[in-house]
Amino acid sequence: METKKLLEVGKIVSVFGIKGEVKVQPWCDTPQFICDFDTLYYKSGTPVVVERSRVQKNMVVMKIKGTDTVEDAQKLRNRVLYIDRDDVELDEGCYFVQDLIGLTVIESKDGKVYGKISDVSETGANDVYHIKDDDGREYLIPAIPDVIDSVDIEGGVMKITALEGLFDI
Repeated sequence: METKKLLEVGKIVSVFGIKGEVKVQPWCDTPQFICDFDTLYYKSGTPVVVERSRVQKNMVVMKIKGTDTVEDAQKLRNRVLYIDRDDVELDEGCYFVQDLIGLTVIESKDGKVYGKISDVSETGANDVYHIKDDDGREYLIPAIPDVIDSVDIEGGVMKITALEGLFDI
């Protein structure tokens, strides 16, 4: 399975103040995650040098090098920001959501194919994987050790032990 080098982390949604700062809506686990980077990227791969950033409520307020006025900042609205996956070291058993989307979900015991992961929801206690089968039906499975047996990003497969009734219609 092909992995993308640049991963979406947020979107510039508005101007903040009068000195060229922008507000970024984070698309990651926590807003603080974005603040840990000195360099972000646009989709084109163009580097974005972050002079400073801070969390304010559930948003990130960021000063981007070369953006010094309200007018400069206004031009950046709706731009998506990316990180280079090589700049992040994930803990064991943690994955980028982008890498999970499209994995084929199969039963560990008998190899039955349930479908593909189409989305991931955060519930607080644990993530929930949305599985779509070939008929378009959607099933939700909890991302817990009792269910998820193995994840093979390169092979494009997630093996699970389905809880009783999980895939009943």
